[in-house]
Amino acid sequence: MERSVNIRLPDGQVMATEKGWTVLEFFSSFLDKKSLKQIILVKIDGELRDLTSPIVSDCTIEPVSWGDKQALDVLRHTTAHVMAHAVLELFPDARITIGPSIANGFYYDFDIEKGFSPEDLIAIEKKMEEIVRRTLPIKRKTLPIDQARAFWVEKGEQYKVEIIDDLISQGETQVSFYEQGEFVDLCRGPHLNNTSKLGAFKLTSVSGAYWRGDETKQRLQRIYGTAFFDKKELKIYLDMLEEAKKRDHRRLGKELELFSIEDEIGPGLILWHPKGALIRKLIEDFWRDEHLRRGYSLLCTPHIARRDLWKTSGHLDFYFENMYAPMDIDEVEYQLKPMNCPFHIAIYNNRLRSYRELPLRWCELGTVYRYERTGTLHGLMRVRGFTQDDAHIFCTPEQLTSEINEILDLTLYVLRVFGFNRYDIYLSTRPEKYVGTDENWEKATDALKKALESQGLQYTVDPGEGVFYGPKIDIKIRDSLDRSWQCSTIQVDFNLPERFKMHYVAEDSSQKAPIMVHRALMGSLERFFGVLVEHYAGAFPLWLAPVQALVLTVTERGNDWAMEVVSALRNKGFRVASDLRNEKLGKKVREAQLSKIPYMLVVGDKEVEHRLVSPRLRSGENLEPMDLDAFAVFLKEELRKNISSQEVQYS
Repeated sequence: MERSVNIRLPDGQVMATEKGWTVLEFFSSFLDKKSLKQIILVKIDGELRDLTSPIVSDCTIEPVSWGDKQALDVLRHTTAHVMAHAVLELFPDARITIGPSIANGFYYDFDIEKGFSPEDLIAIEKKMEEIVRRTLPIKRKTLPIDQARAFWVEKGEQYKVEIIDDLISQGETQVSFYEQGEFVDLCRGPHLNNTSKLGAFKLTSVSGAYWRGDETKQRLQRIYGTAFFDKKELKIYLDMLEEAKKRDHRRLGKELELFSIEDEIGPGLILWHPKGALIRKLIEDFWRDEHLRRGYSLLCTPHIARRDLWKTSGHLDFYFENMYAPMDIDEVEYQLKPMNCPFHIAIYNNRLRSYRELPLRWCELGTVYRYERTGTLHGLMRVRGFTQDDAHIFCTPEQLTSEINEILDLTLYVLRVFGFNRYDIYLSTRPEKYVGTDENWEKATDALKKALESQGLQYTVDPGEGVFYGPKIDIKIRDSLDRSWQCSTIQVDFNLPERFKMHYVAEDSSQKAPIMVHRALMGSLERFFGVLVEHYAGAFPLWLAPVQALVLTVTERGNDWAMEVVSALRNKGFRVASDLRNEKLGKKVREAQLSKIPYMLVVGDKEVEHRLVSPRLRSGENLEPMDLDAFAVFLKEELRKNISSQEVQYS
């Protein structure tokens, strides 16, 4: 045997093997069956590849085993292929499109005349299990692109033909396929090498989708699923999904009368009901007070502006599809604002600024409007009209590091106040196309790094993922179900100061452009509110609860004392309501618990006689009867101890 290729293994060992052997053949030549079974993929010179990949030159090969995050993505992608295989066996008239792995699972889109039913999903799962038991080898093949196109034309798979046509226009000359039995799919891979390697999987839902996300194109049926290495992991995830359904902010928003979205108003436009609006006020009051305490100034700007403003800002060049159509007012075109930034810049440019005024920290709870496709709208999480907790800092290059540090400190403080103590942080650096000097990019990126490191925060560098106008920090919070949500962002901008000709008079009397920092802590009030609802399952902490205590009467004889209790506690600053209906106490208590009210104050004959209340927690725990002053002291102490509000001041 001619051994002409050298393989370097992770332990530094170098082994020779025959050129053209597959990775699987190479490992089979010296590993026992048990060790070999643990390897499901490899990295060849750092690139994830199939076990059937040929070894064609000297390289480094690193085995990838069960449990690896990248292996999980490949497992899910392979499961998507097996699902498509099962669908075609059960529904031969279906046409296949794409089926990627996604966060927590996978999906595949099908063009099929009739939508999939819950019974269909059960049948598809059973067929998938059957395909797994067939232990079908999964093989990768490549074809010249013209032959590949002819293959898919003959099969009548027009979506695959469209994909190949795009590849042809990009100059591709070859494409890869994956085969398992009679099933063939166009795919870059990698994949597991046998259907028997699939772990535990579950099809979770079906929904509509448009081909390539374009509402003018064919409506498809999308089947979602998930897959894990073993049944235990799958069960944990499915249990989490059930809990997530119970916490769905759309369901709780309706049950708790927090907000609604009405067809006659329009999709993606939120109506805040009294309880939801009250919680929003509490959030806004805290936000404004904290910003004023930290040296910010409040701004308030219009909802529309002349369309030319958005030409200057560049939004009409790169954001037009997400903006609403212009409106004609006095023969001048106006536009609903998608951003607040140009308005803040206009205030800055109202007069020439001095370096002595900088930094300027300006903030606004500014409502903006962006066109989102109907299919992407999702309760409060994806809307068309929303309020950004927006702020812009205008500073000198020398001030940038300290300002980023202040912003980061404020961001983490606000997240802690609302009960979020876990997050993933990403630092995105300079992309290939950018504006500004290399020197400014390096200074800005260094300022972001120093701020993160001074806070002792771990972060992941996302090379080349900064926006074209500057580097940024993104913070994704983790909720009580360990789900990740993008909320906070800190972005350095060299572009808009140049576009809007912003200047300040420097110490040497020259005019220089300030550095602009965009910053949002919660992202948008709507989305953040939706995350809060799901994080707390609607049982808001005491300081955010729209009703902190509900007075419940046992009989009508307690009505006068109940109203006196309500009045007294309201005068002490608490949010209190009453239920004086002629209903059984048990029913009132159950309804109060369903409304997630923290405290119920029961008023019966004994309480009336001794001027007491009997507190009951929403958890079902009963406290000893106490007088009003004692309960007020107790409630204030609970507010201070409340984990999410430990740093919030109360009167």
